[in-house]
Amino acid sequence: MQRTRLNFWQMFNMSFGFLGIQFGWGLQLANMSAVYEKLGARPDQVPALWLAAPLTGLLIQPIIGAMSDRTWGRFGRRRPYFFVGAVLASIALFFMPTSGTLWMAAGLLWVLDASVNISMEPFRAFVADKLVVSQRTAGFVMQSFFIGIGASLANALPLVLSKLGVSGTTTSGIPLTVKYSFQIGAAVFLACVLWTVLTTDEFPPENLDEWKRGKESRNSVGDVVREIGSAIREMPVTMKQLAVVQIFTWLGLFCMWLFFVPATARHVFGATDPQSALYTSGIEWGGFAFAFYSITCFLVAFLLPRLATRIGRKATHAVALCCGAAGLLSLWLIHDKYVLLLTMVGVGIAWASILSMPYAILSTALPGHRMGVYMGVFNFFIVIPEIVASLGFGPLIRALFGQDNPNAPLYVVMMGGVCMLVAAACVAMVREVVVEGGDRDAMRAEATEPFLVPESVQPVPSTGLNA
Repeated sequence: MQRTRLNFWQMFNMSFGFLGIQFGWGLQLANMSAVYEKLGARPDQVPALWLAAPLTGLLIQPIIGAMSDRTWGRFGRRRPYFFVGAVLASIALFFMPTSGTLWMAAGLLWVLDASVNISMEPFRAFVADKLVVSQRTAGFVMQSFFIGIGASLANALPLVLSKLGVSGTTTSGIPLTVKYSFQIGAAVFLACVLWTVLTTDEFPPENLDEWKRGKESRNSVGDVVREIGSAIREMPVTMKQLAVVQIFTWLGLFCMWLFFVPATARHVFGATDPQSALYTSGIEWGGFAFAFYSITCFLVAFLLPRLATRIGRKATHAVALCCGAAGLLSLWLIHDKYVLLLTMVGVGIAWASILSMPYAILSTALPGHRMGVYMGVFNFFIVIPEIVASLGFGPLIRALFGQDNPNAPLYVVMMGGVCMLVAAACVAMVREVVVEGGDRDAMRAEATEPFLVPESVQPVPSTGLNA
């Protein structure tokens, strides 16, 4: 079926669900390490407690991707997964801050991450499904825009609630600002995903009758597993090259997510006791600082297609990763909480590119009928380094810095900066696939008309199966 260029509101509606998804991610990324410490975890135990995120991604995303490739019905192909994941994730978000023990919080994180992955993975394939090649960079950038907004709101919310007078803790020591933020996040997650589900339709398979006949002969669990294995064996060269970039990139990000907030409390605020009021102030400010990388992300997101047109997607991504590395490495020099916010500007530039450029480069190298499974497999190169970090950082911290070294969080954040520099260098080896008409023509179209809104067009809710 012939795709047509989408207008601003159509792109807005199809990407709006990512605001809710990132609201959920943002809450856990900014607060879970501190929650674990509040419940009694030592810094060297924290990485292993984060194992839920990469393992659920490794197991669930390719399976959901393959299943969504094979799904079609009155609610479409990807949208049923958006909805089910959102319901489950919202339940986990609501109950997470009521955890009374360390293992209860860790168990709920497994449920939360599995549910978020069910919602999130089909969104990447959804963009490639809906958009012509010349709009794909713009489509992924629009996702980056909503990811930035969602994370900004989530990161800032505990501090905002504190300024509004919310104080005190739960019986297990979790600040009420964090508890209420998670419960607000549950509602936001579900509402945003529902918006996309109800306002966006999907294209049916190219030949629906043939697709149905094929589905009947390849719909078992074994078929799904074989499809994933086949996709891995036949992985395009561009995807293999991007995999190296992704591994180092996400090692760097995981270093930041695990330890930037504790490093803020310890290095910038000078707090050493996780139960102290000063430490609570430090983790609230660390989460607030995260909001600045998210704000930078959605401010920069709309500039990326123009920059990519001038210097290319690869160069754009490499420069952005260097900005992120500079932000993380500069933490060593900073002891003022307001100056700390500047570190997140560099990270925000990198984050905007991480969420869009690799997927834009990848999408032109993938066969359309396997878009979902390959987007899921591509997630391996995000979650494998996270598993390595989860299992390896604890022993590494104890071996290099000592079990109770209060500066360990700072050192790990700086390791993240080094990883981002390595990722930037690896971008040079990636070979882009040139599509018909030329990638540069596609990027030029996105830069000159990324989100123009025809005055006569208004957003119209989906009417069902019609494309």
